[in-house]
This record gives sequence, C-alpha cells and structure tokens, in this order.
Amino acid sequence: MDMLTGTQITEAALTDWRKLGQGLHARYVVDDFASGARFVSAVAQAGDAAGHHPRVTMGDAYVDLVLVSDDAVHRDADGIEHVVEWVTEQDVDLARRISELAPDHGARPDPAAVTTVELALDTAHADAVSPVWAALLTGSTDARGRGTIGDDVRDATRRVPILWFQDTDEHDTPRQRFHLDVWVAPEVAEERIAAAVAAGGVVVDDSQAPSFTVIADPDGNKACVCTSLRAASEG
Repeated sequence: MDMLTGTQITEAALTDWRKLGQGLHARYVVDDFASGARFVSAVAQAGDAAGHHPRVTMGDAYVDLVLVSDDAVHRDADGIEHVVEWVTEQDVDLARRISELAPDHGARPDPAAVTTVELALDTAHADAVSPVWAALLTGSTDARGRGTIGDDVRDATRRVPILWFQDTDEHDTPRQRFHLDVWVAPEVAEERIAAAVAAGGVVVDDSQAPSFTVIADPDGNKACVCTSLRAASEG
C-alpha cells in the first residue's frame, strides 16, 4: 500500500493513537496483567482478521502497541517506487478497530504517555560508518538501510532503537556526534520541554517547533523533542 502523508494521518483523527517516528503508537492503561493479556488476545484476533498485527509490549498496568507497515510504497521525486517502513491505510484501519475493542476490555487510552527514542549520528560519511554501526548494534549489516531509502540501521526485531545519520559538513574539531530524538505526542511536547528546562536544560533552537525543538544539558549535550506536526514556519 502507499505510505500515508502526515496530513492524511492527522485527518484520520485516531484519538487513541499518535504518529511517532515511522509508526502509530498507543498506550492503554489496564487494571492488571491478566486484563491486559485478554485485551492483547482480542487485538491478536483483530490482527488475524486484518492480516496485519501491531508490535506489543505490556506490563502489569499498561499495554503499548505500535502499528507500522513494512511494505509501504514511497515514490521519490522521479516517480521511482521504494518499499519502506511507514504508516499505511491498513495501520489506520486496524488502529480504529483496536480503539473499538479497548472499552470492552477496560483498556483506557493514554496517548499523552507514548514516547519513542531514536539515535542520530552526525556524520559526513554515512555510507562508510553505517555498516559498522549495523554490525555493532544487531550483529550483521542486514539492518543497514532496512525499511528506508537511506542508511538507517533498523533491526527487524526492534532490539535496539533506530539509528539514523544526520548529514553534516566535514569538520576537524571534536564535537558531539550523537544526539537523541525523543518523539512525544504533540499535546505534551511543551510540557516535556518545560520539564527539561526546569531540570537544568536550555532551549538551543526552537525555530522548527513544533516539528522539533533542540534542548541542551548543562554540558552542552543536545537532544531533540520531536512531534509529527510541521514546523510553524512551513505554515
């Protein structure tokens, strides 16, 4: 299926779900592990019917779900098709079905609680360094470029966060090369930024907010608080 645009995902109005990174994320609060397991069983049946399943993480009081298609179609500027990991209509449809099932199992959505973290490495040589990091993080180079048109390292079993490469100019002076992209629901981005500032952080650059805001700790180490919304400067 074709990958959906950010606008199409927003217009789907998935109240329980938030687009973070490449996928749709939801957290459901449950009373105990057993009720969470029953909810997951119902989700599994819905997935069987749809021929598509979410990734599931659960604990005593929560069930976390991620929906992403590993065969989404991206067309580049030249019209060439690429298969990537992204949200498609089948993810949106299954998300709606899961939202319908949740009340019957006492599963209460908590979209403000969803978070995902990606690693970003600043480099002018992504093609050279990406195989090394793929091997270090996953044990082989197969994860390099998986589900993306770039050099991202994406482990098929999600043992480690996605590592992507920020293109930079050549430079000799040592500086921070790694930074974290912390994806949150749009409605809690300001709260998360404020919490970081209250803890001693500094807003370095908010020119691209609410798409992303750069925060630095007292030592100058930077991270980005990211949302699915476009930068205000883009209209």
